[in-house]
Amino acid sequence: MTGPQPTGASITPLDTADRFNAWVEHAKRLAGGFSVRTKILGIVLVLTTVLGLGITWQVRTVMNLVAVTELETRGLSVTSDLAARAVDPILLNDTYTIFDMLNDSVDNHPDAVYGFILDQDGTILAHTFGEDGFPTDLLDVGHGNDSTRVESVTIDSSEGRIHDYQAPILDGELGFVRIGLSEKRLNGLVNGITTQMLVTTLFVAMLGIAGASLVTWLLTRPILDLVETTNKVRHGDLTARAPLGADDEIGVLSSAFNEMVADLESNRETIAENERARSRLLEQLITAQEDERKRIARELHDGVGQALSSIMLGASMIERSDASPQTKSKVAELRVLTSETLMQVRRLGRELRPSVLDDLGLAAALDRYASEFALQYPEITVDLHCDLDQRLPPTVETSLYRVVQEAMTNVARHSHARRMSVLVARRNEFVRIIIEDDGNGFDPVATRKNGQSVGIHGMAERADLLGGRLDIESNEEGTTVYVEVPVETSEKTSP
Repeated sequence: MTGPQPTGASITPLDTADRFNAWVEHAKRLAGGFSVRTKILGIVLVLTTVLGLGITWQVRTVMNLVAVTELETRGLSVTSDLAARAVDPILLNDTYTIFDMLNDSVDNHPDAVYGFILDQDGTILAHTFGEDGFPTDLLDVGHGNDSTRVESVTIDSSEGRIHDYQAPILDGELGFVRIGLSEKRLNGLVNGITTQMLVTTLFVAMLGIAGASLVTWLLTRPILDLVETTNKVRHGDLTARAPLGADDEIGVLSSAFNEMVADLESNRETIAENERARSRLLEQLITAQEDERKRIARELHDGVGQALSSIMLGASMIERSDASPQTKSKVAELRVLTSETLMQVRRLGRELRPSVLDDLGLAAALDRYASEFALQYPEITVDLHCDLDQRLPPTVETSLYRVVQEAMTNVARHSHARRMSVLVARRNEFVRIIIEDDGNGFDPVATRKNGQSVGIHGMAERADLLGGRLDIESNEEGTTVYVEVPVETSEKTSP
């Protein structure tokens, strides 16, 4: 049969360890909230204060012990000497000599406050209290009647602690001598020395703080300079360098940091040069592409288009001739097919390089493209708004036209959208384009990373070459493409 089990929760060693770890973490967070300079100054101040107070307390304790021991030694000596010298005057009943001996002993001893002599019956033979009278309370002090040695009793009075010594005269047969020695003077000396040590401790603490301030300044100044240099580098100034001081750990760190920044500056220059070369190459490729499109469009219009027109003209002449009805029927079919082919060739030429873009500008070109887009994709409603009060530089018009063309083509091919709006507007020195649709949406970040869409990459490259930017926001409710291009900067670029 088992007894009742305790119901109170017990503290396990694991709980104690968790509490200790939590306390340590709290202490770390608290210490981490102060600067290095504050920590060093605090440590120096605490160590100086604790060390100074500890030494002061130890010295004061030793001095008090030494003072009390010295007082005891002198009290025993003075009382014993006075008891020995009082034998003859008491036997001769020489009261004057007895008084003179007592007064000399009290006056010549700096710590003596009183003295008196008692006979064997306890009657006062002489005392040093003068006109104030003898305080009878002293007779009640608990001395024994030991006639073989000097006794001492400590008395707490209004003047401080007094050591009362009693020595037997002639082994107590003639009475006793009592002398009172005060601790007041010795306590004053001890307090004075203690005060001097406290002042010294304060002075040393101030010197320690001043020295620690200098040391912390010497230590933290390079760190602060390194932090300042780091902030400059963080903001893009790779020409900043940390000043090199002493050859200590901080100096080594500053030197390594400067080497790292120098490498970063060199790498950035290399990257910038590669980027400039890539931009020039891309600019040339786009220019060559546009020139080739223009050439092919001109060939389609002037060559293939003219040939198809000639075929249609010849077919019309055959239809009006005396050919057989069967021949005329076949020729009519050929003329219709040729007419459709001519329309497709002309549409293909406009897509390659719309002449209206060169003749009338971006707004007219986008308006015609939106109309043809609506015919090609009737299931998508296009809402186009162009707010351009004047023609843009040719390079800007060509690049923006291609961006809008690519964006609208992507909507038709991938989004399954029903509505699409295109807004083109010029505000101050920027041209902004917003293309929105209500399609399925996609992940633009992932698409750019895995390189699935060459079209989006080409749109971004065109905007970047013009000194602008392209942003895409997309979710399940649709996609929005933002394009912003500075007009003045773009005037210096080519398509």
